[in-house]
Amino acid sequence: MNSHAVKAFGDERIAAGESCLVIDLGDCTGMDSTFMGTLAGMATRIAARQGSVLQIAGSSDRNRRSLEDLGLDFLLEIDPPAAVWRGMEKAIRSKLTPPHAARPIGQVQRTRHVLDAHLTLAGINDKNASEFKEVVTVLGNELAAKEKLVPLDEPQ
Repeated sequence: MNSHAVKAFGDERIAAGESCLVIDLGDCTGMDSTFMGTLAGMATRIAARQGSVLQIAGSSDRNRRSLEDLGLDFLLEIDPPAAVWRGMEKAIRSKLTPPHAARPIGQVQRTRHVLDAHLTLAGINDKNASEFKEVVTVLGNELAAKEKLVPLDEPQ
């Protein structure tokens, strides 16, 4: 539900030259593979610039295990002890405002987003490649079918 909006905002900030993105999971009770694949993709894009990083703040034990189980702890920093925001989380959270709402997306773009997230996860290690092989195949076939059915003038 939130991964496309997080990706849009993250990509906007990466394009603006941010060198450190912090994703606050303090209120996050759980993540699905699409959300974690979105985080992995953002971490890869920001890390392409020397010295840039994606950090996770406020990760519960459950969320940390989920990220680590997929090998994302090698792509992003989970609650890094030396982060500049350490010890100021409550004050920072009190000043945050929601980013502008992401543009709604159509079914084809949503399927493409979910497929991209899973391709990213599958590319991290052999375990993920095996775990997400069937999902990637199904989503790839679904996307191909949807792309054939979408009229050329329909917004994506």
